[in-house]
Amino acid sequence: MTSGELQTSGQKSTLTVWRNRAIITVATAIVLVIAYFILASFIPRWWAQRLGALVHGSFSSGIWWGLVYGFVFTLVPLLLLLLAVRVWNRKGGKFIAGAAVIIALLGAIPNLMTLTIVLGRNNAAHAGQRILDVDAPAFRGACLVGALVAGVVFLAVAAFMGKRELDRRKAVKAAQTPEPPVSPAE
Repeated sequence: MTSGELQTSGQKSTLTVWRNRAIITVATAIVLVIAYFILASFIPRWWAQRLGALVHGSFSSGIWWGLVYGFVFTLVPLLLLLLAVRVWNRKGGKFIAGAAVIIALLGAIPNLMTLTIVLGRNNAAHAGQRILDVDAPAFRGACLVGALVAGVVFLAVAAFMGKRELDRRKAVKAAQTPEPPVSPAE
């Protein structure tokens, strides 16, 4: 019997299992690389056009929508990640934490797409920058300001929650330790 054939117990040989895993891994990597190149040339232009259609070339709309997108699509994912960290060790928490991480990643997509325009060095990113310059002025800067404000709000929320947790633990510890006996006053 060769190593690639089925063994008498009905299980595949180790070589066959690893060969199949290697083929699947290589095929997945190839598909992901192809998808990356297709999306890298499509997403920045498409996203810039969507933002341009939303803002209509108005500075005030660019500032407003930039602040909203930057704030909401930064704060919500950060809060979902905080939820994931807090529920990780609870019963059923791994599922909730995983779902929160996935939803956080999905919620951050608008800011990540804007970031591909701002930091991208390919032709699509440069085309997206030109579209935003004309059709969505002030959006990029306002989006950054909104994201920074969301970061500050998140840090304040996390600090408040941490302080509450610390106070709660101190109260539990104080309730569990018996008070020392009071000696009669002389």
